[in-house]
Order: sequence, then C-alpha cells, then structure tokens
Amino acid sequence: MSTLKIKRIYDEPEEADGVRVLVDRLWPRGLSKQKARIDYWMKDIAPSSELRKWYGHDISRWDEFKRRYFTELSGQDEQLNQLRKLIEGNLVTLLYSARSEGHNNAVALAGFLINKPKKKE
Repeated sequence: MSTLKIKRIYDEPEEADGVRVLVDRLWPRGLSKQKARIDYWMKDIAPSSELRKWYGHDISRWDEFKRRYFTELSGQDEQLNQLRKLIEGNLVTLLYSARSEGHNNAVALAGFLINKPKKKE
C-alpha cells in the first residue's frame, strides 16, 4: 500500500515520513543536508525558476500557477515516472520549503500525480 504525504522540510524529520523527497529547485535556506535527512532531491520536477519567481507565493496567482506548473510537468515524463515508481508500495513524503502549507509546489505536484494517470509506455 502506498501513501503520499506533504511536509515542510523545516519540520522535524520522523520515521513516519517514509521516503523523504525534496521537490524544490533550490536548497532550503539555513538547513544542512544532515538535518534535512532527505532520501532524494528531485529538483528537476520543481517549477522552473521563471515560474517560481512569477508566482512569488502570491495566493491570488495560485490557480494560474498550478495551470502553468502542470504544463511544465507534462514534459517531465522521466522524472514523473521515477517518482511514481518510488511511490508504488512506499510511504513517500514530498518536502517543500515555502511557508504556505496549502499553496506550494508540493501540494500542486501531489494533485497532479493523483489526477494525471501514468502515460502508457
């Protein structure tokens, strides 16, 4: 059975996190790699720098951010398939560094994974 969780990287790591996957393009400020305790850093699956800067954590842009991010993700088949394989049968926690719990790229990515089935190979 697989489970997908979302957690802020600055929150204390727990064994219940399972496989910890950082999905930000930039390394979180002020956090050592040892303290982060990540298993994978999938920075290429994160929003492009241009999109991240455009969004600027402005919640009024959330719906448009997701639409643009989903368009970017549509061209990331290899990365998405790697993440989906990791999720199959494992507890996976997507880690993000933004302050907003409900409006960040990990939330958007989880929604994409849930709503967009894997393309047939």
